[in-house]
Amino acid sequence: QVQLVQSGGGLVQAGGSLRLSCVVSGTNFRINAMGWYRQAPGKQRELVGSITDGGSPNYVDSVKGRFTISRDSAKNMVYLQMNSLKFEDTAVYYCNVNVRETYTGANTVYWAQGTQVTVSS
Repeated sequence: QVQLVQSGGGLVQAGGSLRLSCVVSGTNFRINAMGWYRQAPGKQRELVGSITDGGSPNYVDSVKGRFTISRDSAKNMVYLQMNSLKFEDTAVYYCNVNVRETYTGANTVYWAQGTQVTVSS
């Protein structure tokens, strides 16, 4: 069983910064990729960015140059550093992980609980 717990978020003024963290725990899996999504009120959940095992992060155009995804493989953690935040970045942010289950070989996606990020204009 894989579990994700994320932390961070909150209220910040436009132009400010926040950092989200997410830790993956459990046994018998190998991480393929980790990512961050967000869902604003009345909108569909969208991918913010992701990072594969040993790869470079990629981002949605709207956050390029402002957000940075990093990963600590030893700790099974992924971070989302958000700088120059804009009002339109307001959303619930979710961490997810794509893993390969050791015994079944299946690829499974797990989600964290989500955390609110509110940017005041």
